[in-house]
Amino acid sequence: MAWLTRFLTAVAFLAVGVIFSPETFGSISDGSISPILSTSIKLAHLLCFATAWGTALWVTFIGGILMFKYLPRHQFGNLQSKMFPAYFSMVGVCCAVSATAFGYMHPWKSATTTEKYQLGFLVSAFAFNLINLFVFTPMTIEMMKHRHKVEREENIGNEIGGSKNQEVAKKNPKLAAMNKNFGIIHGLSSLINLMSFGVLAMHTWYLAGKLSL
Repeated sequence: MAWLTRFLTAVAFLAVGVIFSPETFGSISDGSISPILSTSIKLAHLLCFATAWGTALWVTFIGGILMFKYLPRHQFGNLQSKMFPAYFSMVGVCCAVSATAFGYMHPWKSATTTEKYQLGFLVSAFAFNLINLFVFTPMTIEMMKHRHKVEREENIGNEIGGSKNQEVAKKNPKLAAMNKNFGIIHGLSSLINLMSFGVLAMHTWYLAGKLSL
């Protein structure tokens, strides 16, 4: 299985990194947490955050735009209906793990104001993706299916872009109403996705400030 081979390859590289990490051989930790545990928690935070950030960047600004530009509309919509639940689930889980790891390393009572804000950003990103996953995505998919049915009756949907939809909607009040409702729900979903991306972007600034180059 291709996915298993790729996963095992990634684990192998991770294992090599752990073996050659100084913390593996007993570096002293600043706190009461053992060096290996401390590094493992930081690794979980960094990997999950990087995965959430990279996935959100690709889907929001690159992948989705390219698919809309080059795929027939119904094919694009059906693909999105399968991709977005997986997308919001993965980013949500990554944000949850990242927030948990960050909160463990920076307990609320002893955390600085900046650290509390950063934890709030990560928790907000998790909440935004949860809202999209369980509220707006099911609504969007359901509305898309109904709109596709009406469009097939009008013999449109296999073209690339939305021009034929707009033309037919001028003569079909039902389709025009569907377009309006779909636009509102899809717009809210997109806004929440951008808010999630925004708070993750704020955390990148914090992490950049911690680098020593």
